Amino acid sequence: MFSSDYGLLSYLWDGLIQFLADGLTQATWWQAIIAALVMTHITIASVTIYLHRHSAHRSLDLHPIASHFFRFWLWMTTGMVTKEWTAIHRKHHAKCEHEGDPHSPVVFGIKKVFFEGSELYRAEAKNQETLARYGHNTPDDWIERNVYTGRSRLGVSLMLIINVALFGALGLTVWAIQMAWIPITAAGIINGIGHWWGYRNFEAADASTNVSPWGIIIGGEELHNNHHTYPTSAKLSVKPYEFDIGWMYITILKTFGLASVKKLPPKMAFGAVKPVADEKTLEAIIANRYEVMAGYARELRVACQREVEALKGRSGDVSALEAARRWLHRDEDKVPAAVKPQLAQARAEHPVLDKMVTMREELRSLWTGTNATREQLAADLQAWCRRAEESGIAALRDFSIQLRSARA
Repeated sequence: MFSSDYGLLSYLWDGLIQFLADGLTQATWWQAIIAALVMTHITIASVTIYLHRHSAHRSLDLHPIASHFFRFWLWMTTGMVTKEWTAIHRKHHAKCEHEGDPHSPVVFGIKKVFFEGSELYRAEAKNQETLARYGHNTPDDWIERNVYTGRSRLGVSLMLIINVALFGALGLTVWAIQMAWIPITAAGIINGIGHWWGYRNFEAADASTNVSPWGIIIGGEELHNNHHTYPTSAKLSVKPYEFDIGWMYITILKTFGLASVKKLPPKMAFGAVKPVADEKTLEAIIANRYEVMAGYARELRVACQREVEALKGRSGDVSALEAARRWLHRDEDKVPAAVKPQLAQARAEHPVLDKMVTMREELRSLWTGTNATREQLAADLQAWCRRAEESGIAALRDFSIQLRSARA
């Protein structure tokens, strides 16, 4: 009898050890890592589609099935609460890079945001004033109040149990990767590097940058400058060479009736060149002002390059111009103080560049002025185009002619 009981216990113990070693899937270590990466990608998609584009910015509506899947998945894989994330992100846009921004590297420093971004998030999530002011129109149903909110540990613990059941001891590694993924990618890379390093398509009011033109690893959030320029757009890519995988998923959801897009980035249209710019031209320019200024920046860089080549042909010193080529198209408040003397020198020595910078600011005044009437602004635009086309600067002339073909 004792021998029989011992044999049964030995069998059960061996089975438990085997289960803990292999789990239900009996996956190898590399198969478990692949599964972890797939699951973390689903988490990233849930953040960008549900929390960011749907909840925080209302750029798309989601079918209840899709919406609740994302909510449930995020509860298990991050423990984040929709109202908290939404409120914190809305406050970030409202206070961007000023006092009150919950996670700006301009305010806190890049090191703190990159390495302690999740701590900044958790601290702001306890701010009831933030939740009350910015957390409106977020889920408030029974399951949100009684399961998700206040029970984040239950969700991530359930994920741990599932991972161990599927992969055995390797499930601990899978779970650890899942728990670290959002703090590193969203709280660290996007909130930190996305306001510190990268390229800019548009001179948005803040320091936002595009970390990469291919938004794959972080679901399209890599295109952060595009997002801060057009925050209510469901699509984050704007250039032909950019790719937003989050938008691809939204398109698929839309095909199956699980999503409906509410807003996309404005796209400037062009038609026949008008003899003079009119109020419709003005309307098109103001509606697409970021794209207009990006186009002007390209022309300014081209003009600067021509000046560099001409100066090289005369064996002149191009050091100031090289600095100008990198920074002259940027807004003055984004130019490092150490570079400003070189820009001033370049403008003083190259009247073409000085004229283009001056006229850029005059063009910008069409939408920054608050006292002028619509008729006066249209007259100012006409005068600007006339001066540009009579300036003798090819880049200015061509840009003005293109403006006169703009359509709303």
